Amino acid sequence: MTAPQHPALTLADPELAALVGAEERLQAETLRLIPSENYASAAVLEASGTVLQNKYSEGYPGRRYYEGQQNIDLIETLAVERAKALFGVGHANVQPYSGSPANLAVYLAFAEPGDTVMGMALPMGGHLTHGWGVSATGRWFRGVQYGVRRDTGRVDLDEVRDLALRERPKVIFCGGTALPRTVDFAAFGEIARETGAVLVADIAHIAGLVAGGAHPSPAGHVDVISTTTHKTLRGPRGALLMSGEEHARALDKAVFPGLQGGPHNQTTAAIAVALREASGPAFRDYAHAVVANARALAEALLARGFDLVSGGTDNHLILIDLTGRDVPGKTAAKALDRAGIVVNHNTVPYDSRKPFDPSGIRIGTPALTSRGLGTEHMAAVADWIDRAVEAAGTGDEKTLAAVRAEVADLMSLHPAPGLPV
Repeated sequence: MTAPQHPALTLADPELAALVGAEERLQAETLRLIPSENYASAAVLEASGTVLQNKYSEGYPGRRYYEGQQNIDLIETLAVERAKALFGVGHANVQPYSGSPANLAVYLAFAEPGDTVMGMALPMGGHLTHGWGVSATGRWFRGVQYGVRRDTGRVDLDEVRDLALRERPKVIFCGGTALPRTVDFAAFGEIARETGAVLVADIAHIAGLVAGGAHPSPAGHVDVISTTTHKTLRGPRGALLMSGEEHARALDKAVFPGLQGGPHNQTTAAIAVALREASGPAFRDYAHAVVANARALAEALLARGFDLVSGGTDNHLILIDLTGRDVPGKTAAKALDRAGIVVNHNTVPYDSRKPFDPSGIRIGTPALTSRGLGTEHMAAVADWIDRAVEAAGTGDEKTLAAVRAEVADLMSLHPAPGLPV
């Protein structure tokens, strides 16, 4: 009889242990193409589950409100120094619980309620926390949004400049969640300086690519860098705020005591591990492989007649407009899920459908690259997507089952980091 993977959990809560085991099998057997998902290493997962969970540590190293911080201070300092070295910044805060609170801290540091803030519109590829109306950032601040050109699917920086000069925002966000093209941080920096705005680069999606040299860095062009620590960075579910020393105090005060209490020390430790992993040559190879795989997959999809927003990709992400296939994005995403290919339905620019039932799907290559798949596999991946989308339109469950079996066969040859074998 095989010993359980989580013996203590199995003994204490067999129902929950069974669900964890089911998720492990699901992640092992399926092709995960959601661009914001990845596989954390065994070391990152191990750090996330340590006794550091037991400790409260409100404050910052050397300035805590609780005693017994001898080890915690060293752990947080280690994470901070590694973030500064990896991203080439003067200051880093590793305490934000996730990306949205990190962005909220930026508002608290640099704006007052009612101030004008500017970011990419959510339907165009931006994030909720960049001033979109249904978010607190759009309710507490006056959000103005830029988009992408209808003909190219790319940001028109002349239009961004005109909007910024007209609206004079206190804060400008660049970056987003569905942007398949390189962000021109230098050009955004010029606009921010001309208008007197604080410029924030939200690199949550591309942090690993920046760290690995596969995407230009915002350091030196922006005032603040905000990022999650998972996604392409392959760390735990946490966040970083980074800046020069001139903004360090404002950001630190906004995070604590402005928005949150004690940091999650087990997450801080796992962030430190992920940053160490990201500083090595193997991670640099990984980051470049993510981009190479995405470009190869985009080419293979174009060859099969898919309509890609902006015509392709420069990074890890591909946004597919299924309007021409006459299959709604949500219908396609659910069919792909049954076929063992995990994606998310997504709005495309100028979408005529509603956000919860949009025209597109969003895919990416971080997770499959972590499993060791290369450009030689991307034609097969594109073929599976093509067959599954076609089957979604005709209700062909037999084809979806066949694709799922083929996916599982390939996944069995490429074990995922961090998953039990």
